[in-house]
Amino acid sequence: MAASYFDVYGTLVRTNLVRPTLFYLVNQATPLRTVRKLGRALLRAPAMALAELQDRRLFNELLYSAYEGVSEDRIEVLSEEVHEKVLRPALHSGAFEWVARAKDAGHQVVLVSGALASVMRPLARELGADDLIANHLEMRDRIATGRMLAPIVAGPTKARLVREHARAHGHDLDHCHAYSDSHSDVPMLSVVGHPTAMNPDKQLRRLARAYDWPIVDLG
Repeated sequence: MAASYFDVYGTLVRTNLVRPTLFYLVNQATPLRTVRKLGRALLRAPAMALAELQDRRLFNELLYSAYEGVSEDRIEVLSEEVHEKVLRPALHSGAFEWVARAKDAGHQVVLVSGALASVMRPLARELGADDLIANHLEMRDRIATGRMLAPIVAGPTKARLVREHARAHGHDLDHCHAYSDSHSDVPMLSVVGHPTAMNPDKQLRRLARAYDWPIVDLG
């Protein structure tokens, strides 16, 4: 049995990690908490912009520090709203088709994302994905500390997590597929036998052409 590993943001949906986080921040329990959270996020914005270009792990850490003090219940409750109002409208129309192709081929479908698992679960359910590799917040007394639990799903770590998942589920990586839009996911794409550049950025498109990897534009 093989598996198909799908990156999510930019690959299956036309949005990024920031929009769901902003949704959480503007939907705090009180207007005052919303203002405070947004103010702190704006202060971190320059560092986040630099980190996104240089270190995706650091970018994730800075982004999710905005959840400090938010209750686990609040995060879970809002996850369905994030799906309905942010992710579902941004889904590429071809996303369902490609997931269906993988399942028709007998593959286990796995979403691999730097997003929070709570945000990804409703999307995985709607797409019919079988499993999920995503990030988790550290909680103390069911309140987010602003830190993330290791391993942080970003960059080269994605490749390691895909290898570990394949090993744990008896998948032969030579027969597995992986899909991503980002050059930062080249390590993940490189560990499978069948990589595909899906809605690729300029760097990944050039690399895919050089290595003769399939290129798919969902539009």
